[in-house]
Amino acid sequence: MNLREQFHILDQQAYGHPLVYFDNAATTQKPQSVIDALAGYYTTLNSNIHRGAHYLAAKATDEYEQTRRAVQQFINARHSHEIVFTRGTTESINLVAATFGERFLGEGDEVIVSGMEHHSNIVPWQLACGRKGASLRVIPFSDEGVLDLNVYRSLINEKTRIVAVNHVSNTLGTINPVKEIVEIAHSHGVPVLVDGAQSISHMAVDVQSLGCDFYCFSGHKMYAPMGVGVMYGREEILEQLPPYQGGGEMIKEVTFERTTYNELPFKFEAGTPSVGDVLGLKAAIAFMLEVGIDNIAKHEKELTDYATEQLLQIDGLRIFGTAQNKASVISFLLHSNIHTFTHSSIHYIHPYDVGTLLDKLGIAVRTGHHCTQPIMDRYGIPGTVRASFAIYNTLEEVDLLVKALNRIAPMLL
Repeated sequence: MNLREQFHILDQQAYGHPLVYFDNAATTQKPQSVIDALAGYYTTLNSNIHRGAHYLAAKATDEYEQTRRAVQQFINARHSHEIVFTRGTTESINLVAATFGERFLGEGDEVIVSGMEHHSNIVPWQLACGRKGASLRVIPFSDEGVLDLNVYRSLINEKTRIVAVNHVSNTLGTINPVKEIVEIAHSHGVPVLVDGAQSISHMAVDVQSLGCDFYCFSGHKMYAPMGVGVMYGREEILEQLPPYQGGGEMIKEVTFERTTYNELPFKFEAGTPSVGDVLGLKAAIAFMLEVGIDNIAKHEKELTDYATEQLLQIDGLRIFGTAQNKASVISFLLHSNIHTFTHSSIHYIHPYDVGTLLDKLGIAVRTGHHCTQPIMDRYGIPGTVRASFAIYNTLEEVDLLVKALNRIAPMLL
């Protein structure tokens, strides 16, 4: 089967135009193999896992734990029990921030994040700091969207308890030098959490090579269903953390006097999981491996380079995030002769207006601050238009985007 033919949702039209889906940084579409895996669970395996003594429970449990091993191999973790299933990157980061904060943060301690983080890698740390009287320190970035590692080095001190940074910026597309960031932190005995939501679908991830202590990502950004995510954590640290939630599965024994907790990873997986979505994640991993991670990266780089070249030929278009090492995300604005909003005496067309008109031409993009308001504040803008690419996108679709922008730009100037 042709790769594109696995994504039937892309066959439809939007407002009489062929659907062009460039909102992949928000969520990717799902291949038929993933949809079949999800449907297959509910039609042949539907059962709660781990504790059932019957055929369906045993089969579902085996498939669920096979997925854990598939994730372990996919990111090259040392042990399958270092893989904790969550609902997504947001819950994964909240899990770490809450438990790590409870165990290791105290009055006057510091947490370092970068200036280009998604809100999901800012707010959980603010909450943890607020509970413990700790504070947040921020690594700045350049106009091009490159982190200032010299400032980063100066921020680390004896009060630093953890560093939390994204692997790839969902707004700027920057691929951050995570391995170097980890090495600097570890030289001070400081652990590192990496938000991998925007990297896991674009490149090979090897957590042992990166050396990070935590790596968090979502299934729905890597062709899997919504509702499943992963928190990888080094065994040595996970053993020291308290449970995140209380309930079934995360316990060994419960009495009214005391409770003892289950072994890894079950200590962090309270309650009934989204089993079908987890099995869909296994199918998504199989899909990506069949296509080839290197092939995905090569195709998306070709799309990004071509789109960047073509978009910059549009008069008055500015791209935000011009680091040399980028993933397949392009955020941009169009200049306007009419006062809409102003930055450095430049008038820009509001991104929502651009996105709405593109939508009417069948092109799906994301508009707004992309849950990165500090980035928008850094540039003095309310938001951008964001086009993001995946393996099923084509050069011809990029041409349609450029054609549409050339069509609508005169209407808004």
